[in-house]
Order: sequence, then structure tokens, then C-alpha cells
Amino acid sequence: MTTVTVRYWAGARAAAGIDHERVEADSVVALREAIMREHPAMTSVLDVASVLIDGRAVQGDAPLADAETVEILPPFAGG
Repeated sequence: MTTVTVRYWAGARAAAGIDHERVEADSVVALREAIMREHPAMTSVLDVASVLIDGRAVQGDAPLADAETVEILPPFAGG
């Protein structure tokens, strides 16, 4: 199993209740499922959030590799 570091930003941090954690998952889809099991409040956030792997936006079922950093970045507004 692949282990990645997940960093939560803004509303994702609030929903998860933490700013980062290590998660075991082989793909972005499996990662989303693992996060929702551990943090049910993340379900609505993950529906609209961008997922970045090592700073690059990914779509769909991208594979994950050990030691990657995955960032969950919900949409935000600023002034």
C-alpha cells in the first residue's frame, strides 16, 4: 500500500479538524474514500475541492506513489 502525506487547506482543514496526516491509498479515488471514512465532514468539501499531487492538479483516478504530498484545496474567495 502507498502512503502519502495529505495537507488540508482552508475549509478542508476545518472539516477534517487537522492540517495534515499520513494516509494509505494507491489512487486519488481510494484516497478520497479513505479521507471520507476518517472524516465524514470532508464529503461535501471533496465534492468541490481541487486535488494537487506535489503541486500539480490531478483529475480522476490518478495513481499515487510513496512519499508524495497531496493537497486538498477547496475553492475560496478573497479580496
